[in-house]
This record gives sequence, structure tokens and C-alpha cells, in this order.
Amino acid sequence: MVQIRDAFSGFSVDDVDAAREFYGTALGLAVQEAPGAGGLTLRLPSGQGVLVYPKGEAHVPAAFTVLNLVVDDIDRAVDELNAAGVVTKIYTGEESYGTDERGINRGSVSGQGPDIAWFRDPAGNVLSVIVE
Repeated sequence: MVQIRDAFSGFSVDDVDAAREFYGTALGLAVQEAPGAGGLTLRLPSGQGVLVYPKGEAHVPAAFTVLNLVVDDIDRAVDELNAAGVVTKIYTGEESYGTDERGINRGSVSGQGPDIAWFRDPAGNVLSVIVE
């Protein structure tokens, strides 16, 4: 059996400088240079790191959620994201996933899962704020 010591996840972006600004300023995460990768390490409040690596023009935005950020208050988190210029109403029409006018899916009310709001980073990757 493989002896796994640790794990981390990662995803690509097309512009490392834009990612540094977004994750550090709009989301307030600690952002460090990733050694040897030319990318970034996002340091989460738990201490876990997430690798954000450059792919330039070859980058294709993830169409699925690559990072769920756990919050205590979904409404406050959405207010703060919107105030920072982050759009949280990214799904509409047939693909609305039950989100309200602010982009929040209130799964706790419907019994269909957690309260969650999705948004995109500057590279187009899907992220969320979620209440567990």
C-alpha cells in the first residue's frame, strides 16, 4: 500500500499576478510564491496550502468548483464578495441550481444540502463560499 504523508490540491490560472491580487485582496487569503513552480500557494486558515499554477494561454477554466471556502454566514460572505466586485450570481436560467437573486443556494432551507454561493476567479475557475 502507498504510504501517503500529506496531500494538497491545485488548479491553473492564465495570469498569476491577477490571481495573487484576487486571492490576496478580494478573498483575504495569505498568498505565497510557490517554490519552483512559478505559481502561488494559497494558505488557508487551516494551514493547508492550495497550489495555483500558471498555464498561460493553455489555461481552460474549470467548469466545476475547484475550491470551497467555508464561512459561518453566507449572507455576510456574499455581501463582502459583492462589495469587493466579485459577482456571485453566475448561474442563471436553466442552470441556476436553485440560486436566489444574490446567487445563494439555500440548501439548508430546502433540505437539499448546504447554503452555498458560487463565483469565478479572474481566470474563470469556479469557487464557492459554503456553510457546513
